[in-house]
Amino acid sequence: MAGNSQRRGAIRKGGTKKGAVVGSGGQRRRGLEGRGPTPPAEQRTKHPAARRSAAKAKAAQNNPPGRGRPAGRRSEDGPELVLGRNPVVECLRAGVPASALFVAVGTENDERLTESVRLAADTGISILEVPRTDLDRMSSNGLHQGLALQVPPYRYAHPDDLLARARESAEPALLVALDNISDPRNLGAVVRSVAAFGGHGVVIPQRRSASVTAVAWRTSAGAAARLPVARATNLTRTLKDWAATGVQIVGLDAGGDLSLDDFDATAPTVIVVGSEGKGLSRLVRETCDSVLSIPMAGPVESLNASVAAGVVLAETARQRRA
Repeated sequence: MAGNSQRRGAIRKGGTKKGAVVGSGGQRRRGLEGRGPTPPAEQRTKHPAARRSAAKAKAAQNNPPGRGRPAGRRSEDGPELVLGRNPVVECLRAGVPASALFVAVGTENDERLTESVRLAADTGISILEVPRTDLDRMSSNGLHQGLALQVPPYRYAHPDDLLARARESAEPALLVALDNISDPRNLGAVVRSVAAFGGHGVVIPQRRSASVTAVAWRTSAGAAARLPVARATNLTRTLKDWAATGVQIVGLDAGGDLSLDDFDATAPTVIVVGSEGKGLSRLVRETCDSVLSIPMAGPVESLNASVAAGVVLAETARQRRA
């Protein structure tokens, strides 16, 4: 009996495993298994990105397409929102076509606000009184001063329409093409000069160019309402098509080979204006029949693009009057 008994505290040997006598049921093995890739931040409910995604989805549900764009942003062909009392009243004075004037509830009145409401009422623009929080959401920085003006997208003409309009007039064609002009104020100033000196229209590239925004409207002093502006998918091709009809293409550049003093502007003409920094692009320059320079007496190397266009347009109008 003593030989078959085991001493208390002795270590059992054989096939038994170390550890607990009762099994874990595979829990430890499953705990060591991988859980797969980490889900994106938007799918982790407690992550800030998930809360932002949910808020964005809710905003899209409350503002479906066709109801306008919030936050004061503007798409390529969408409405534009002019913010602030000075910009709004200047746009209304210049006759910028607008669809609605937003006035925040409780906004302190002053002369600019009174004039804005009066001008909007006189021109039939809808005047909407909205909570200030709505204007905060419509603007990106909240600096609206309680006043905002909604301007619809500009309706561009086709380049062929400009040439047809010029041929219908009694004067030889006078058109201006803008190459690499990115400042809408320059665009507005050129439109104003073309209208003042008897031009028939302005053409701009569809890409990499300033568009007819409220700033351009305001700078043109309302001339954008009377003078058509066309947008060309390919400016070089448009200029070549115009040249094939017998119109001379004249570029403006400080290093041009033709002086303004020797320029004959009595023939149908397209004046091509490049940017101040880059000037005319290579393909556009090669399309021009001649490149015109403006002689200057002072030490100034070049003129602002809109100023240079105005000088040449004034000389063209003088020659045609004579």
